[in-house]
Amino acid sequence: MSFDFQGLKAQTDVDLESEFGGRISVSVDKKLTRGLHLKLEEEIRMDNNFGSFDRFHTTIGLSYKVNDYLKLGLGYALINPYSSNNSAFKSSRHRLMLDATGSLRFDDWRLSLRERFQATYRTGDMNEYQNPRTALTLKSRLKVSYKGLRRLEPYAYVELRNTLNAPVINAIYDGTNYLTEDMSQSGEAGWFIEGWNGLYVNRVRGAIGFDYRLSKASSIDVSLMGDRVMDKVVDANAEGTKLKSYTRETGFIGWIAVGYNYSF
Repeated sequence: MSFDFQGLKAQTDVDLESEFGGRISVSVDKKLTRGLHLKLEEEIRMDNNFGSFDRFHTTIGLSYKVNDYLKLGLGYALINPYSSNNSAFKSSRHRLMLDATGSLRFDDWRLSLRERFQATYRTGDMNEYQNPRTALTLKSRLKVSYKGLRRLEPYAYVELRNTLNAPVINAIYDGTNYLTEDMSQSGEAGWFIEGWNGLYVNRVRGAIGFDYRLSKASSIDVSLMGDRVMDKVVDANAEGTKLKSYTRETGFIGWIAVGYNYSF
């Protein structure tokens, strides 16, 4: 159910300040058999204009090249967010990833489309009226790379991140408070949540970079990424009886990413 009262709305917009951060990663890629690879990666992320650590990612994954046009992948990531305010780790997250990548070659050019489904489980205490315990996401990435140089492979891509189970808000805003349909500020638990099937694109990422082969077994990857984020944020009390705010936060985040990979 939606509301269409003149002068009232259920969402307010907030513009975030632009921010820059960095990503440093090391990965090992082991060929198990023809077409089947096992990969382990450790990544550190920094935020607040490189002023603090943000999180640590430990990822393990399997990939299988079905043929020259299709590759499938399965992965797991342990995410440990870090709070620079109290110098402590937050509750960890567990992420499962399933992806399929289709690719085409045109002489020295390679065009690929990757679809990745993610399910991220949040541990620890949380207000489930603000976020679902398990966040579902679909990432769609279109990438082009050039393989005509001896050691250097430049590339560029654009990626959309789609939220699949955002809360659907059933409330109106009178300029001061969020109200129920009968114009009261309280009701049954979760009265303002209509469901958990909200779909929207909450990030558009563009990137340019290159992969440089140091030797037959090792390479380094350097990229510049820019994220346009558009998150819908719910702030509610723990009982689910009062919606404090419902905002759409938009902003820009820039990243410098450097990764080292060893394959054998």
